[in-house]
Amino acid sequence: MASELHEERLETVIRHLLDAGAGSVVDLGCGRGELLLRLAREGSIERIVGIDLDTAALSEARRSLGLGPDGGRGRVRALFGSFERDDPRLRGFDAATLVETIEHVDPRRLSLVEQTVFARCAPGTVLITTPNQEYNVVHGLPPGAMRHPDHRFEWTRGKFRGWATGVARRHGYAVRFIDIGPPDPTLGSSTQMARFTRTPATA
Repeated sequence: MASELHEERLETVIRHLLDAGAGSVVDLGCGRGELLLRLAREGSIERIVGIDLDTAALSEARRSLGLGPDGGRGRVRALFGSFERDDPRLRGFDAATLVETIEHVDPRRLSLVEQTVFARCAPGTVLITTPNQEYNVVHGLPPGAMRHPDHRFEWTRGKFRGWATGVARRHGYAVRFIDIGPPDPTLGSSTQMARFTRTPATA
């Protein structure tokens, strides 16, 4: 089930990127490059960059993508870097993705992520997926448990929507929410996604 959910998550992200007409995408927290590999198959996307701080995962991504130890210099690149600080390499993209990444950030540093992604990089589209904490009981987890030992938090639907709505308001974006995975009538779906679209006045 976990692998099926992950596949649905990646396919949903790609579908929304294509719907947005993104010709360039930066994947923030690209890990082993699973999304990068799929994006590379989409001929309409001309520039694809992933960044991560995990050197082991980054090396695996580079091997999978056939990139050199420098992360590549062509259409697809996988680079060492952080989305918690300003980095000129992250600017100028049509879209940015944070796929199951935001929950690995120390909550005290979320404001830094917000400033980097939405104020400085300011792509036209931002897609963020994260676990729905309310659904954990369906996965058999006890109260208070999280899905991964490195998760710093897991948001309920209300908390995620509250955070995302505030970010959108502060930086000139509209936001809508998408459920990913089999829905429970009370608890929602396992994964929740926010799609941010920069409004015409700020685009």
